[in-house]
Amino acid sequence: MATIEDSEKRYDTIIVGSGAGGLATAICLARAGQRVLVLEQHDVPGGWCHSFYLDGHRFTPGVHYVGLLGEGQATNNLYRGLGIANDLVFFRMNPDAYEHVWVGEERFHFPANFDGLIARLSKRFPKEKKRISKYLNLTRKVSEELYSLPYIKGFWQKLTLPYRTRHFGKYGLFTLRRVINWHIKDPLLKNILNIQCGDHGVQPRKAAFVLHCALMYHYFQGGYYPMGGGGALIKAMTNAIKKHGGELRTSTSVSKILLETNGKLKRAVGVQLKNGQQLFADRIVSNADVGITYNDLIGTEHLSKKLQKKLAKTKYSCTSLMLFLTVTMDVRAAGLDSGNIWMMPNRDADDFYDEMLQADIRKGKAFEGMFISCTTLKDPASFDGKHHTLEAITFIDYTTFEQFKNEKEQRSQAYLELKARLTEKMLCGLEKVLPGVRGHIVQQELGTPVTNEYYVNTTRGNVYGTEKSLKHIGPFSYRSKSEIEDLYLCGASILSHGVAGASHSGVETAAIILGCDADSLKAPQEDQHLRIYEAEDATAYPEWMLKKMAVKKARALAKNPDNTVVR
Repeated sequence: MATIEDSEKRYDTIIVGSGAGGLATAICLARAGQRVLVLEQHDVPGGWCHSFYLDGHRFTPGVHYVGLLGEGQATNNLYRGLGIANDLVFFRMNPDAYEHVWVGEERFHFPANFDGLIARLSKRFPKEKKRISKYLNLTRKVSEELYSLPYIKGFWQKLTLPYRTRHFGKYGLFTLRRVINWHIKDPLLKNILNIQCGDHGVQPRKAAFVLHCALMYHYFQGGYYPMGGGGALIKAMTNAIKKHGGELRTSTSVSKILLETNGKLKRAVGVQLKNGQQLFADRIVSNADVGITYNDLIGTEHLSKKLQKKLAKTKYSCTSLMLFLTVTMDVRAAGLDSGNIWMMPNRDADDFYDEMLQADIRKGKAFEGMFISCTTLKDPASFDGKHHTLEAITFIDYTTFEQFKNEKEQRSQAYLELKARLTEKMLCGLEKVLPGVRGHIVQQELGTPVTNEYYVNTTRGNVYGTEKSLKHIGPFSYRSKSEIEDLYLCGASILSHGVAGASHSGVETAAIILGCDADSLKAPQEDQHLRIYEAEDATAYPEWMLKKMAVKKARALAKNPDNTVVR
């Protein structure tokens, strides 16, 4: 055990991991006057939200769209409250179809309007018209009640809590499958309404209904994408940390969290880096995966039997394959726009998820379930006039990659051969959406569960933290304040997952540390405002953006004089 009796603490708070949650915590604490240090094992900050480049073309593995960015909405207010809104520009994805649903040969398009969604679904499924309205209004009521919980204060409000949250309370312990089966009869309609299960990675029979309601509510008014990708969001957050005197170190891996013991009391007092250096602070916040935090950085021998038992039973979300492509193809002519595409076969979603997460992924010609998006259409400012960037994702089980988990940068031949085989399967799936895309690929790279472990350091390469089933959310999730004194957690396994969810988690953790209300930390600042433009309509783009786009295309043309401009 480390002691600090004769050591001078240099920091008020050390934060392990620079995902959106850790950075949000850092902003709030540094702004409050604390000496804050953020440590990141990767060579760039951001966790899942970081961006990387392949031959000058940008990709972001974990940011595909963000919701509730309209004026006065939760995510908009969050960024204004953190003081980063002025540094951000977002594009609103196709408002008529921010999600394209491909269920077998069937097609449906989600509009960025709640009433419009009801109307469009009712027209497509007239026999289900009343049930559609009842079900979607239920999801909205449950979500609104969930979001209202932090604002129910005072004796009289709390006295009426059961009434104020009656829908949330009634359905809080039910799965998505159970509730949707009570309301919707048509199997295709169920698949369409449940397609966004991909955003939490859990099939309907295991997904918590209230979680799925919150997810749908997050996007009822559409999806938005940051100009510059996730990296732009991270840059705004890191700049805010530095502005308030905080410090960020990349390529700095933490090997363990140092504890001081006094009888039965254990207290976090610092961290030990991979190079052996020790840094001390009044408290430690871990933005790392909960499994990494407790099993690796703390060590289960320092945990209570209760927490050890909880960790042993914890399930983590699925892992993924991510195919990153740069293509010279007129993808608009091929049918793409700024909306995402969710593709799955026309059969029971639970059965399909079970097969997808248990099958031998080496077999078969193509992946049937995929998420596909075109970054250069969601972020038009990134398009150079010729090269479009595509991201295609499918969920898989980690087991196939178990044998490679200890490999370092020098990958084995067996791993490379498996990666090539899976890349081929991904391309076969992608060609169902973009026929002939193979002939236009100028570069390709496949991210695997091993990639996720190496760069983001998640347990078994998971993409959403703990599994978002009934057993791992709400009162059953991990707490911000741990059982170890002065050790706190934030991130996808604490409050909520996703870009916005993790950021809100970071603010909640900072509020606990500072002894204040989280709402006070994210109250919108009057001088902060998001700039939002249409991805599908350039007519309102400001002069500075048009100039930026022109310069990008001119550089691409100069680099390759025979550059053929595509849409």
